[in-house]
Amino acid sequence: MGIFLIAVAAWLARVEDWRSYTPLAGGGAVGSTEQYVSEEKPSGVIRWLTTVDHKDIGILYGAYGLVAFAVGGLMVVVMRLELADPASTLISNTFYNSLLTSHGITMLFLFGTPIIAAFSNYFIPLLIGADDMAFPRINAIAFWLLPPAALLIWAGFFPIPDVIPAQTAWTMYTPLSAGAGSGNQMNAGVDLMLLGLHLSGVSATMGAINFIATIFTERNEKVTWANLDIFSWTILTQSGLILFAFPLLGSAILMLLLDRNFDTMFFGVDGGAILWQHLFWFFGHPEVYILVLPPMGIVSLVLPRFAGRRLFGFKFVVYSTLAIGVLSFGVWAHHMFATGIDPRLRASFMAVSLAIAIPSAVKTFNWITTMWNGKIRLTTPMLFCIGFVSNFIIGGVTGVFLASIPVDLVLHDTYYVVGHFHYIVMGAIAFAGFAGIYYWFPLYTGRMYQVTLGKWHFWLSMVGTNLTFFVMVLLGYGGMPRRYATYLPQFATLHQIATVGALILLVGQIIFVWNFVQSWLEGPKVEDGDPWDLADDDLLTSEWHWFDRKLQTAVTDGGEEETELATDGGFSERESTLDVSSDDGEPVDETDAASDE
Repeated sequence: MGIFLIAVAAWLARVEDWRSYTPLAGGGAVGSTEQYVSEEKPSGVIRWLTTVDHKDIGILYGAYGLVAFAVGGLMVVVMRLELADPASTLISNTFYNSLLTSHGITMLFLFGTPIIAAFSNYFIPLLIGADDMAFPRINAIAFWLLPPAALLIWAGFFPIPDVIPAQTAWTMYTPLSAGAGSGNQMNAGVDLMLLGLHLSGVSATMGAINFIATIFTERNEKVTWANLDIFSWTILTQSGLILFAFPLLGSAILMLLLDRNFDTMFFGVDGGAILWQHLFWFFGHPEVYILVLPPMGIVSLVLPRFAGRRLFGFKFVVYSTLAIGVLSFGVWAHHMFATGIDPRLRASFMAVSLAIAIPSAVKTFNWITTMWNGKIRLTTPMLFCIGFVSNFIIGGVTGVFLASIPVDLVLHDTYYVVGHFHYIVMGAIAFAGFAGIYYWFPLYTGRMYQVTLGKWHFWLSMVGTNLTFFVMVLLGYGGMPRRYATYLPQFATLHQIATVGALILLVGQIIFVWNFVQSWLEGPKVEDGDPWDLADDDLLTSEWHWFDRKLQTAVTDGGEEETELATDGGFSERESTLDVSSDDGEPVDETDAASDE
């Protein structure tokens, strides 16, 4: 792998004056004074394979993340169908463990981080007035490390002789992951998974360096630290966390690979299992905030647009973001309360774990206060923002209980932990991602989605999420351990309810995929640079100004300002421009002021 990276660096070094590249639609390049579009930019598949334009790379990240989301989601649907019956009926126990391991790693490393990178790559330069990322080619390399990472992580499911999927769970606890005992964990599938994780970590670290450099050095002169948008603040904080957390994970993975293949003894001696947990969770808990801070930024940016007022307590939201970033490195051992570590250490980690709930509560207070007495518009992005706040409260409160040592000792390794964690990952992170996808859909597609299907997607996701994961909280209270393919009959009813919830979630995501693809290809075209009427409340942000200039440029370059081309809804383009002014498909007027911006 090192030779491969050196070869890539050598190939890039042959390109003279690499900083002078001008991306397809981003204006001038880093350090250049002229703004033009390169006429030599290839088209078709070659464009996507060679692009260094931040918007193209953002779309690539988004496509990759959604594919990973689909793969991880289908894995868990199979698991939930198996869990509908207490006995092992659909799949074997070993295959269940394989799905469990790959589902967790896929959702965290192949969906969570890349989907955030999709938003940040596309919108950070637009929000801060930059032409592109500080290092466009490094940005492209960071993405192209991810497809081989996914192939390595999923390699055990491919028909490769003598290779089976890893069954270590996503935490990869030693000595199991080191191959000890009579199990099958010395199989090459575990090594391939570890290499894939390492590649994804390298990708995330390269991206973090790029975002920090971009926000610090490429901001427009009018964008100061005082008026930097909240999404950029969360991405900056997240990038700092990645710089400190992911290299440690890479080091731990390297040590584990050495133990497995070269008979070193990093984790094979007394205390090795505890050492792995310390190393892993020092990365693992900041990883939670690496995943949740940017979605918080999306909600903090989108929610005020449909509340008709600016974000309440903007500075406190920024300060709470920075506080979470700092405190996140002082809570990792709350995952280890049941391991028998020194009680004095447990008490200190309990205190910090309780303290980190405070800045999260500050954000929740600010979101609710922003909506208070606002001109609420229940558009699809706003519904997902409200769903985010609701689910985040449940996920956060259940987490506070786990921060208490006595409660954690009772609920550790039960379905309560699974329910808590998934309220954050699915109920909060994914919901914020959907809010961003719908909010910026007109900008990156030039079209509007089907509003009714968007709201069906929300309600099915909201019902499915709470039905599935609140039941898991109840299962945890009942003593149901996590990671089990079979269970006692007394838990059957709750498991069956959770399976129904998972199927409802599946239906919602199928609707989303149909709406997303069909609207991108055939949805009514957007000709107004302010499709959400944000200017009415002086809430228009810079990316929409860019979008308006793009539309005006398209007309100037030969587009027709008024055409009568019918859309799929039977409206002319002029009419459909009015129809996308609000989420319910009707033009906005003074009588809608209470429900629109």
